[in-house]
Amino acid sequence: MLIKEQFLRIAIIFLIVVSCKNQAKKDSDTEIMDKENSLKRGTFGYDTDFLKKWDSDLIVLNSGKASVAVSGKYQAKVFTSSVSGKEGRSMGWINYDAFGKTDPHMNAYGGESRFWLGPEGNAYSLFFKPGTEMKFENWKTPPPIDNEEWSIKKKSTTSVAMEKTMEIENYAGYKLHIHAQRDVKILSAGQMEELLGVQTKGVKSVGYRTKNTITNIGDFEWTRKTGAPCIWILDMFPPSEETTIFIPYKKESAGPVATTDYFGEIPEGRIGYDKGMLFFKADGKSRGKLGLSPDRATKLAGSYDAQNKVLTIALFSMETDAAYLNQEWNLDGDPFIGDAVNAYNDGPLEDGSQMGPFYELESVSPAAFIKPQESLTHDHAVFHMTGNQKELGQIVKEVFGITLERITNFFSKL
Repeated sequence: MLIKEQFLRIAIIFLIVVSCKNQAKKDSDTEIMDKENSLKRGTFGYDTDFLKKWDSDLIVLNSGKASVAVSGKYQAKVFTSSVSGKEGRSMGWINYDAFGKTDPHMNAYGGESRFWLGPEGNAYSLFFKPGTEMKFENWKTPPPIDNEEWSIKKKSTTSVAMEKTMEIENYAGYKLHIHAQRDVKILSAGQMEELLGVQTKGVKSVGYRTKNTITNIGDFEWTRKTGAPCIWILDMFPPSEETTIFIPYKKESAGPVATTDYFGEIPEGRIGYDKGMLFFKADGKSRGKLGLSPDRATKLAGSYDAQNKVLTIALFSMETDAAYLNQEWNLDGDPFIGDAVNAYNDGPLEDGSQMGPFYELESVSPAAFIKPQESLTHDHAVFHMTGNQKELGQIVKEVFGITLERITNFFSKL
């Protein structure tokens, strides 16, 4: 009996020791994994692993080594992309802290191409209830473009079609019944070259095209009396100390080149103009937004991160003679005179808090003056390229007609 008890004690001690060793190994393995994961932060693989925890149906489109991550659950967003798969740099800005929380004004999940609707302000705003004062406390993003899931209509390895039916009341009290569809397609190198009209050999690249459509499924026409929505595409990217936004503009048009006081006037030394090109610092350190009217804007906008050697180009549809909406938070001015292209640099608020940092390139469609069952479509494509300065400089010169040195040195010469 005594021998059995001693044997039992020895067995128990042995099991405890083994268990402790196994746990220690598990803890050690976990620590190693955590360290490995922390090293991968900023890569496409890190971000897609994170996103899949929140959207198990996350879609990753592929073309060669290029990849694009799209989510139907998160309002048809293109969250991020890569020129070289999981190990490549994650090109989109993702707000990790926003997931699992609810914000009454806007759930800022991030994403390098998100679908919104305008106008944000004016007498037909979609973000303020009728009769309310246009201030932050009353500003609320419509749920269908903020936190509601979109349906996946069709998908393949290179494209996905998503849709959402919504009802949104505007500031004038008209309820707009809208069917929205968003198609995202990753582009081959040849397709990118065809759209940009330039050779991309020698650089790593990823590009995708979004086709964004809204259909009036209500029982009345959208007019200047009822108000009309517009499609609004916002691209959010991580900044660096050496990132510069550059936007070509038409020199022959009269009036200011850009509206620069959306959030107070953009300080000198952060914005400049030279021979038909607007330059704007995108370092995520000073909050400011600008916009170009359809008389001034072209179909192009770009940014260059000299620190990480990333060239980004946005190419979108635009109609010079169409009515674009005023998005400002007031009832002054003509609601149907506004900007076609916008850019935003994030920065600290007055209380020192900050959502980002990130920066944005944005395009909007004209006002959708359409009858029941009619549709309006807005195309918006994004391209990222990495490589040496000579190769990237050749692309910039052919697409924008300027040198890379002019972009990187502009603010140092002011």
